[in-house]
Amino acid sequence: MIKKQKSKFFIISIFVFWIIGFTACRKDDAIDTGNEVLELQVPLGFPYPPIPEDNQPTKNRIALGKMLFFDPILSRDSTISCSSCHHADKKFTDGLAVAEGIDGRKTLRNSMTILNAAYQPNMFWDGGSPTLETQVSAPIEAHEEMDFNVMKVVERLNNHAVYPDLFRKAYNSGPSAFTLTRAIANFERSLFTGKSKYDEYQYEKKSDALSASEKRGMDLFFGERAECFHCHGGFNFTDFSFKNNGLYEVYADSGRARITTLHDDVFLKLLTLLNLSFLSLRSLLYAIVLGSPFPTGYLLHSIYISSD
Repeated sequence: MIKKQKSKFFIISIFVFWIIGFTACRKDDAIDTGNEVLELQVPLGFPYPPIPEDNQPTKNRIALGKMLFFDPILSRDSTISCSSCHHADKKFTDGLAVAEGIDGRKTLRNSMTILNAAYQPNMFWDGGSPTLETQVSAPIEAHEEMDFNVMKVVERLNNHAVYPDLFRKAYNSGPSAFTLTRAIANFERSLFTGKSKYDEYQYEKKSDALSASEKRGMDLFFGERAECFHCHGGFNFTDFSFKNNGLYEVYADSGRARITTLHDDVFLKLLTLLNLSFLSLRSLLYAIVLGSPFPTGYLLHSIYISSD
C-alpha cells in the first residue's frame, strides 16, 4: 500500500514539474515574440518607411517607447512629458500657437505632429536633427521645454523599479542615452495617419467619400489654377522642403538660418496638409492669395480649398 502511494506521488510530482516547465517555456516564447521584428502597419497607398538597421520595430521596443513618451520622468521636475506637447487627441500636437514647456515657459515654435514622422528626412521646423533618434534629446535638454540632461534622465531610469528590466527585454541592455533615444523613436515611428476622406477616395476607391464641393476643391488643389500640389503633393501632402511664405518683411524666427548660419535661410519646413484644420478657412485663403497673416491652427480634419 505504501509502495503504491509512493508510486502515485512520484507520478503526480513528475506531472506537476512538467506543467511548470511547460508554462515557463510558454513565458519564454512570449518574450521571444516580443523581440521579433514587426512589419509596421502603414496606411493603404503609403510606401514602407526607411528604418535604421539598429532600431528595427518590435513589440517590446514600441511598448517601452510609448511608456517613456507619456512619462514626465524625462523632465527636470517630472511635470512635462513628450505627450504634454503632442496630445494623442489632437493628432499629436497641442493646438497652441507656441508650445509650453516646464514652468509654463513659452517655446519658439508650435508643436509639429509626429504622425507620419517616419517619412521625414529630418526633424523639427528647421530640420535641425537628421533622425527621429537624434531629435529625442533636444526637447529633454532645451531650457524652454524639459530643462534637463539626458544623462540625468538615464540615471533616473536606472534607479527606477521597472525600466531597467524593460530596457533589457527590448534592447538587451539597460537604460542609456543610446537605448533611451531609440526606444522613443521606435514608438514615434509606429504612428501613422492615413484615413482621411481623401485617402478613402484616392486609395480605397470610394467614389462617394468626397462631396461634390470637395471634389471641386480637389481639382483646384491639384490644378495649375491654385498650384497647391507643387509644394503639397504626394501621399503626405508635402515635399519636406523649406519655404518662406512671404507674409512679412522681417521675421522674429530666423528659421533654418539657425542651423545653416546663412542669413538668407529664413525658411521653415513645409507643413503636411494631412488632417489639417485652421481656425478660419477665410484666414487661410487670405494668407495664400492675399499674403495676409493668419492664426495658427492645429491638425484635426482634412480640408480642401473649394470653389464654393
